Amino acid sequence: MSSHSPHGQSPLRTVQVLGGGNAASSTHVRSLAAGLVARGVRVTVCAPIEADHTYDFSGAGAEHLHVPRSSDPGAVAALRAACTDADLVHAHGLHASFRAVLALGGRDTPLVVTWHDRAYAEGARAHLLRLLERRVARGAAVVLGTTSGLVDRARRTGARDARLAAVALPGARRAEEDPERPRAKVRAELGVVERPLLLAVGSLDRHRGYDVLLDAAHALLRLDPVPLVALAGEGPLRADLQRRIEDEELPVRLLGRRDDVAELLAAADLAVLPGAEEGRSVLAQEALHACVPLVAVRTPGVRELVGDAAVLVPQGDSVALAAAVVRLLGAPGERERLGAAGLRQAATWPSEDETVAQVLSVYDELTRPLAMI
Repeated sequence: MSSHSPHGQSPLRTVQVLGGGNAASSTHVRSLAAGLVARGVRVTVCAPIEADHTYDFSGAGAEHLHVPRSSDPGAVAALRAACTDADLVHAHGLHASFRAVLALGGRDTPLVVTWHDRAYAEGARAHLLRLLERRVARGAAVVLGTTSGLVDRARRTGARDARLAAVALPGARRAEEDPERPRAKVRAELGVVERPLLLAVGSLDRHRGYDVLLDAAHALLRLDPVPLVALAGEGPLRADLQRRIEDEELPVRLLGRRDDVAELLAAADLAVLPGAEEGRSVLAQEALHACVPLVAVRTPGVRELVGDAAVLVPQGDSVALAAAVVRLLGAPGERERLGAAGLRQAATWPSEDETVAQVLSVYDELTRPLAMI
């Protein structure tokens, strides 16, 4: 698609809306902004200032406007002002999409929404999230879901047009030319020079399955040497998890929030995804790119992403999770086979260029009628 209309009008102007900016959606928007700008599209990213500091949207050639993540009237008004002259608005994630719907109320500016993952909540808040999903799905011209499950969910919720999104993993690095350099350094820092290292990455939230992982960690105590399970991430369950680790003397260490996940993966013997992921798991993608064997829960989204390039176990089954980990730790040939299969599977995923091309085609569909008026 050309960023210019057939009648020589000014370049297309898009507004990308982010909420709190988790790693997957923020990295996607950074990549998307760079690709759109390179193709002549004017891009404004509305996101909290902290997100721009971390992901450098301005460095990608986009204009960044600080819009708080809250849905208070001030945030919605700031977003409404930012969208005044936009040809199209593209929001990422449920809460950012809801703010975009509020900001565009009464306007005919096309709204594209990308659902990168499902929002989780319990009790009354779960009902509120369902209401938000319905409002967003019905208010968007197109909903892009990163998995078939999210596309189906959008359709059930009332989306007029829901499609599978092409989403690349920007900056994914395959195994280092000399992987022993970062590997040795990180393993020394973690004190696992002679022990196997298992890595899990993600916010410390209930749906991540870390309680199942801690249950499975009991089986690791019987191995010699005892592996270390490292959890990289921060979240509300930290105190509870730390208490269990200490009370049950588990070989697990909470690393907190880390910005060196690529190096941690290069040092790991196995990656573990113990909870349900309805979006495209960043850890699963990075592990396969890095030739690190992956043990993950068997959900439709995970299976769609990894194919046969990982060992999949039933969700919530700590015995099966432990058995898969113990078996792989004792089978270096199988780990090597999985690493090679992971690279082949990763080669089938969309590239950044393909991701930008799909988004541009959607923008073209939604803005072409306006250009011809």
